[in-house]
Amino acid sequence: MSEFEGLVAAVTGGASGIGKAVATLLAERGAQVAVLDVNPGDEGFRCDVSSDAEVREAIDAVVARFGRLDILVNNAGIGAQGDVAANDDDEWHRVFDVNVVGMVRLARAALPHLKNSPSAAIVNTCSIAAWAGLPNRALYSATKGAVLSLTLAMATDHLPDRIRVNCVCPGTADTPWVGRLLDAAEDPAAERAALAARQPMGRLVTADEVANAVAYLASPRSASTTGTALAVDGGMYGLRPRGPVSHQ
Repeated sequence: MSEFEGLVAAVTGGASGIGKAVATLLAERGAQVAVLDVNPGDEGFRCDVSSDAEVREAIDAVVARFGRLDILVNNAGIGAQGDVAANDDDEWHRVFDVNVVGMVRLARAALPHLKNSPSAAIVNTCSIAAWAGLPNRALYSATKGAVLSLTLAMATDHLPDRIRVNCVCPGTADTPWVGRLLDAAEDPAAERAALAARQPMGRLVTADEVANAVAYLASPRSASTTGTALAVDGGMYGLRPRGPVSHQ
């Protein structure tokens, strides 16, 4: 029997990139998976995480279809570029509203159902940007720092409810979103090479690698893991190699 057999997982931003990889892997391991996205496709659930009404409607629809909810993967998010002066107040509020308050909305709506689960877990998608000072990512980094702190606070608050809360911190991942950023660069090939080089392993992270980390944190087999931030970053957080790594 698969580790996720009989469990229902909701994955926000689940129609593309990391979210799609997570949804696919959880389904392969036996979960019934609800894809929540602004463009969910034929079988998913429409969900704009900046709308409390849409979030509640989506969670209600998931429970109506599957009868329960055991796992919430808070993956939906948007990017931002520039230093601290590059974005106006409206943009700061917009990105925080999606990247941080969006996770709050989903968790708030899911809590009554998760409290009824014998294997409840929330996994938030954080980022290396929560730990490392990346150039021209002030707004984005601030939101991911908030996600890290939120994860720890939630993990503490929901110990009595037996709801485990963890986050995964990817490095730069080879996803459609990163692809769009690269396409907008003056020299996309050079920018891709620079992003790969800043990760000690010398390449971008894959969506499937992040999905594997999410599955580990979400799994009932990880019943003693809560309040953990799991890096999937090619060594960016902790490693300081002297120069480019040579792969034999």
